[in-house]
Amino acid sequence: MNKFIFGLILALSIYLVSCKVESISSDSIDLRLQSIIKDHSKTGSLDYYIMPESDDYANLPNQDPKNPITAEKAKLGKLLFFETGLAKSPKKAESLNTYSCSSCHVPEKNFTAGRVQGIADGAVGFGHLGEARQKNRNYLGSEVDAQGARPLPTINLTYVRVALWSGAFGANGLNEGTKEAWGVKDSLTSINYLGMEGLESNNTRALFVHRQEVDKELMQELGLKKFFDDAFPNLPEDERYTKQTASNAIAAYFRTILTNRAPFQKWLKGDVNAMTVQQKRGAELFFGKAACINCHNSPSFNNQRFAAVGALNLFQNKQEVFRTDVNDLRNIGRAGFTGVDDDLYKYKVPQLYNLKGVGFYLHGASKNTLREVVEYFNRAIPENAQVPLDRIDRQFKPLHLTASEIDDLTEFLENGLYDPDLIRYKPEFIMSGMCFPNNDPTSKKQMGCK
Repeated sequence: MNKFIFGLILALSIYLVSCKVESISSDSIDLRLQSIIKDHSKTGSLDYYIMPESDDYANLPNQDPKNPITAEKAKLGKLLFFETGLAKSPKKAESLNTYSCSSCHVPEKNFTAGRVQGIADGAVGFGHLGEARQKNRNYLGSEVDAQGARPLPTINLTYVRVALWSGAFGANGLNEGTKEAWGVKDSLTSINYLGMEGLESNNTRALFVHRQEVDKELMQELGLKKFFDDAFPNLPEDERYTKQTASNAIAAYFRTILTNRAPFQKWLKGDVNAMTVQQKRGAELFFGKAACINCHNSPSFNNQRFAAVGALNLFQNKQEVFRTDVNDLRNIGRAGFTGVDDDLYKYKVPQLYNLKGVGFYLHGASKNTLREVVEYFNRAIPENAQVPLDRIDRQFKPLHLTASEIDDLTEFLENGLYDPDLIRYKPEFIMSGMCFPNNDPTSKKQMGCK
């Protein structure tokens, strides 16, 4: 009996000591992480990286002075973004009312496309998360509405000043001083002369490029007119129901889509148990040895800069893609917009939240997992032989991470930065009563929508 009691006491003591060691270790890593984050914070505080609440409109940054956010605009923007009834100018009549903005930005897929290349008009099917969308066999490849680079997710866009991988849309921020390029290589960039922010400028372009329509009669038909009236009560009626006002409403909605419930966000707000120890180790690497923060230093971990990392372009991808080839201006990055030699092969530094499970990474979708992305940056060997080595960004250099460190950094990126509830930004229904994000017969069957 004495031996049993002694053994029990010994086991209990070991357990208590191990718990204390783990607690001390956890506290220690929290303190180290807080310190290194403050060192990189532009305000010297953890608060710099905390995202506001989605309805805290006054604190959503980078709003266009010509388009201040209101609840009414954001509500209208949400309805428009998912509305298949805007699809009034497809190449073929069979695609009328069958696609929406969200065809290529699926909330359940972290607001990006479910396949390697987003396709709106000219495709059918949805599957579970948009992965089953395929070219309509009645369309030629040259007729589909598909873009020559991987669609950027429409999340955390309040931290964006210029739109698209090349930053071609928007009159301010990094596009100040680029007027000589507006309307030159892409006539649609002449919209920058309106002097608006990137979201407002690009959304107008998108409605045109993606073959969608907005006018008073259509908005009345779709049940959206009253929402325009609420959102833009001070505009004359002949200016109220347009692609520009629709664009402004969608921009307002975009700025409210924030990943502010991710574990890292909760940790920043004081919940030290929101992240696992492994995620905290990964965060230490992100801000420390891996130096990710040098290029991704903002609350969304994007940056107002462009960089060349030698990734493959979409046309070089082994999967089937459309309307892009070796001559696509998007293959040369920002230079395809500015025409400036120094901008060759440089692409926007993107945000890093909710990349888990996306399945396609970098502008040309050349990587299929986040671990592959981390390994690519760890090796720092450009994969695109068409990009001269002297064009590669100086920050793109070997990180010398061990296998376990790669595991930790990947875990932080995948789960520490993952907000599991983006579905909260999706409407329960759209005013037309049609199915969404797609409304073609194949999609409706796969989605179980009647």
